[in-house]
Amino acid sequence: MQGVLEEAICLLSGAPSRVHGAGRTDAGVHALGQIAHFETGWGIPADRLVIALNGALPDDLVVRRADVAAPGFHARFSATSRTYRYVILNRRIPSALLGRFAHHVREPLDIDGIRAAAVELTGSRDFATFGRPTAPGKSTVRFVERIDVRRWKDCVLITVRGNAFLRQQVRGFVGTLQLVGQGKLAPREVAAIRDSRDRTICPAIAPAKGLCLVRVDYSGRRLTTKTTGLRPGMTEV
Repeated sequence: MQGVLEEAICLLSGAPSRVHGAGRTDAGVHALGQIAHFETGWGIPADRLVIALNGALPDDLVVRRADVAAPGFHARFSATSRTYRYVILNRRIPSALLGRFAHHVREPLDIDGIRAAAVELTGSRDFATFGRPTAPGKSTVRFVERIDVRRWKDCVLITVRGNAFLRQQVRGFVGTLQLVGQGKLAPREVAAIRDSRDRTICPAIAPAKGLCLVRVDYSGRRLTTKTTGLRPGMTEV
């Protein structure tokens, strides 16, 4: 997203601008609620910025709105929480339509078992087992506020909210919880895996395509048209 958006801004404004997103996403991960900001001398009004950028962007990247932010706002560092949702299509037959956005698991999943194990992945903990920091030597302690697990039609939705996440952390969570749901791992074993802080014993991470960044909060509030905090040229994509 970042590079494509930067190219569009440069094309339209005539000058390069660095885009900063609220959360990094691995290749193949989707985003419905990504927030980004950039600084620019481009004098276009914010309401026209949306139209101009969408005319220059590919079909799989859309700017939903734009506004001017308060001084000092940063899309990433001002965020107080991020919410990701993972979709598992849990039925025998795959889906031609959901195939790009959901991980297909044929075996029935034990939702109660997954919920019990998910409790072990909440709170302020060292989650080094499940992900990597942005740079070597950085802290691997993160605060996971909650993990909600529920069925929706043929899907299992796993929603994770926290202050920030390590690279591949949510996908590491889901890969582990899937094994619990399949009866291949007991809920109590998840705590031991977590406390090992050993990346090499993390179960296989879930595929990227099932994960989506759905929401970013600032100061405990969701960024909406009534609670705006965008820098000049900031976009909500």
